Amino acid sequence: MIRVLLADDQRLVRAGFRSMLEDEPDIEVVGEVGDGTAAVAQCRELRPDVVLMDIRMPETDGLDAARQIAADARLTDVKVVILTTFDLDDYIYGALRAGASGFLVKDTEPEELIHAVRVAARGDALISPSVTRRLIAEFAGRVKAPEPSPRLNALTDREREVMRLVAAGLSNDEIARRLVLSPATAKTHVSRIMTKLDARDRSQLVVLAYESGMVSPGWLEP
Repeated sequence: MIRVLLADDQRLVRAGFRSMLEDEPDIEVVGEVGDGTAAVAQCRELRPDVVLMDIRMPETDGLDAARQIAADARLTDVKVVILTTFDLDDYIYGALRAGASGFLVKDTEPEELIHAVRVAARGDALISPSVTRRLIAEFAGRVKAPEPSPRLNALTDREREVMRLVAAGLSNDEIARRLVLSPATAKTHVSRIMTKLDARDRSQLVVLAYESGMVSPGWLEP
């Protein structure tokens, strides 16, 4: 059962998401809150698998809340999916850097919302990967990149190759086909990279790949 926390300051939005999600046999909405401060507190109490987090809320906004959740060692298994009204939003790149697993536009179709929750819960792929890549490409050049992490030196040549493909939004199966590997081997490579780089999920690998200069926007066609 995937346990979901809803964080949005609009009751109607929360009610709509709850209605869509609770129709699914493998998803349970365990709580809902109206601001970021409460979202962090409820994450610590309820330990949901996924938080659907509005980016703009009173008290603490979704960006700060995502950052607090990502920084809490007790919440390493909690995946944050940012909700936004706009397809392109200056806050989104910051949210990914802060530890969010991805984002959804609020008017997304019900089946896309349900799929996103399941994908985020297993940490297997980016949410809306093509759009997320576009956002990263759009905003990566505006943000001062940190010094390249020395942990990148720990990656093997194969792991670097796999990480570049992760940054392009490819799934494990797609990586396996491109590199002529088994899906299990591709998954193992991704897991080892995440461990070496202390990344919460694949979204963090994408951000690090761009910020470290390992890849640049447009280097690989979809």
